[in-house]
Amino acid sequence: MYFEYPKLLWLLAVPALLVLHYLWMELRERRPHLRVSKAAPWMQAGTSPLAILRHLPFLLRTAALCLIIVAIARPRSSTEIEKIDTEGIDITLAMDVSTSMLARDFNPDRISAAKDIAIEFIAQRPSDRMAIVVFAGESYTQCPLTTDRATLINLMKEVQTGLIEDGTAIGNGLATAVARMKDSDAKSRVVILLTDGVNNSGEVSPQTAAEIAKTYGIRVYTIGVGANGMAPYPVITPWGMDVQQMKVEIDEDLLKNIADVTGGRYFRATDNTKLSEIYSEINKMEKARTTIDSFPVYKELFGKYALWALVCLLLELVIRLIIRRMP
Repeated sequence: MYFEYPKLLWLLAVPALLVLHYLWMELRERRPHLRVSKAAPWMQAGTSPLAILRHLPFLLRTAALCLIIVAIARPRSSTEIEKIDTEGIDITLAMDVSTSMLARDFNPDRISAAKDIAIEFIAQRPSDRMAIVVFAGESYTQCPLTTDRATLINLMKEVQTGLIEDGTAIGNGLATAVARMKDSDAKSRVVILLTDGVNNSGEVSPQTAAEIAKTYGIRVYTIGVGANGMAPYPVITPWGMDVQQMKVEIDEDLLKNIADVTGGRYFRATDNTKLSEIYSEINKMEKARTTIDSFPVYKELFGKYALWALVCLLLELVIRLIIRRMP
């Protein structure tokens, strides 16, 4: 707390002088006296209530005067407030949902692991607009750019295989992701493209999509998911579901080329832990610019002191009325 007009506090000398004058008057006041053999009866009787109450009006009036002086000195409190402006990044998560994403070299499988880790990534970036694009034999937008984290997470949970024609159209997936952000005015625009296979379908070649992304200044981080060598795949047989070991094929050269052309980076994830580390690294590389402005917020306190002064004056009035009615 501080005072806007601290020099006015010198006026507190006035009530101090009034108190001294009151004490001096009390000491010099001559009172009637009576000689008695002993004072025991009067000492046992104690001090009368009137003797105590007669000083209260002066004390209350003096306290009210002190409070009024403090109030007109304008006491204030200040709190430092920080205003944080963040310049977010537009990010589109382009995810492969072909049936090969059901491989169980991740826990419980590739697509489930990719969804869970992507949800963690979404939750860690509250200032960014994000979108979700899924692709297999073709591509579509699961969620347009938004800052609504609840919607993003719910729509990410709904991503699954088998909803569109099977295949791996990396070019289509990247082109759809670019289309989501080409009109964005964000300072930084990023696509995180995750796939576990080789481009084998789609109308747009991955190289063409990469060039389009470069034209719009969109950086692409590519992630190849899959264990090295063989991986267990669920396969439907005449006798039901069976798990068979199949060779993992990822076109790493293509994914590296897409990343290089757009100024991004290629990552290889072989298990859940590695995939989580990749998203953490991307999260660190793509930091939103933050501006912090500090400014004080003032709170006026004079009203509280003025209110207490009024209470003191009202109490003085009540006590004076009580004294007048006492016998």
